[in-house]
Amino acid sequence: NTVEAHWDPFLTIPTHDWPEGSYLLRMDSEAGPQRFVPVTVRSAKTAGKTVIKNSVATWQAYNMWGGYDLYNGPAGITDYNNRALAVSLDRPYDRQGAYMFLYHERKLIELAERLGMPLAYTTSQDIEADPHLLHGASALFSLGHDEYWSPPERAHVTAARNAGVNIAFLGANCMFRRTRLAGTRLGPRRLVICYKTSYLQDPEYGKDNALVTSDWREPPNPDPESSLTGTLYESNPTSAAYVVASPHAWMFAGTGVRKGTRFRGLVGIEYDRVNPDSPVERPIEILSHSPLTCRGVNSYADSAYYTHHGGAGVFNAGTMRWVASFAGPYQFGMNRHTGDFTRAVTANLLRAFADGPGE
Repeated sequence: NTVEAHWDPFLTIPTHDWPEGSYLLRMDSEAGPQRFVPVTVRSAKTAGKTVIKNSVATWQAYNMWGGYDLYNGPAGITDYNNRALAVSLDRPYDRQGAYMFLYHERKLIELAERLGMPLAYTTSQDIEADPHLLHGASALFSLGHDEYWSPPERAHVTAARNAGVNIAFLGANCMFRRTRLAGTRLGPRRLVICYKTSYLQDPEYGKDNALVTSDWREPPNPDPESSLTGTLYESNPTSAAYVVASPHAWMFAGTGVRKGTRFRGLVGIEYDRVNPDSPVERPIEILSHSPLTCRGVNSYADSAYYTHHGGAGVFNAGTMRWVASFAGPYQFGMNRHTGDFTRAVTANLLRAFADGPGE
């Protein structure tokens, strides 16, 4: 394996003797500024391991390096009409270089590594590329913000679940956008294509509608994410208390929660809900049912759990703040007690899912 930072001149760092894992490199310039670079040294095999996914496609969707991402053009948040329809991995990340990794993923990796279980590391691109990558894995953990999925990635994860691989979705808004990956001069699957509301302009429209990059639940080939995730993304922004609905659920063991126990600020900024009108595995257990108001509409956010008939257990936290809540700095009214709860629940999931099918 090698890691290349694609500036001029090129920087090549050999990683052939690095242990598999998620790394955070820091680049220091002679002038003083620093920049982070998240790197995944992927695992060659996942059999018998808990797989941690780095959501590289979603990182790039929100990356404004060069003035464009999949939401905004050069004028910023008011410039949706000039947004990019495809974004490339052949560029650095904006801000400090690793915002989404640090906020949505790092704390889960630290927790899993401290528990000492066998772990494997991969990315959204790797799962798409290899239909056999998840064969024999104990579990797959999708972290705080894992929004952008291609049809092959979804098919490969669904097949893994059907074969008994447990899945934990520790966020919200997962698998909301349908993408298509393409190559660049630097290699395959380095271009993330997503037309979203402009899907009529997608060159696959009318040719192969299963590849058209509208949202997963939208025409021309609607396939809501809930058939895999168990929940359906509803809206944003919101901030609300997480309210326990099923205190005797096994993943809540040792937390001391009761029905109605509240954890202030844990629900947000995006949230999911169990929607019986959408395709969903049954029976499904609603673990939390949290009242909220979003964009003037009263609703609920849900955590949920189901067991697939193939034996796999599937957990969905239903809030994007789950991983971020593990430790400070605390925001949105969250505190140490919230972190104690979410860490304990996640440790229960990690241990149980590492033992094989969750049935």
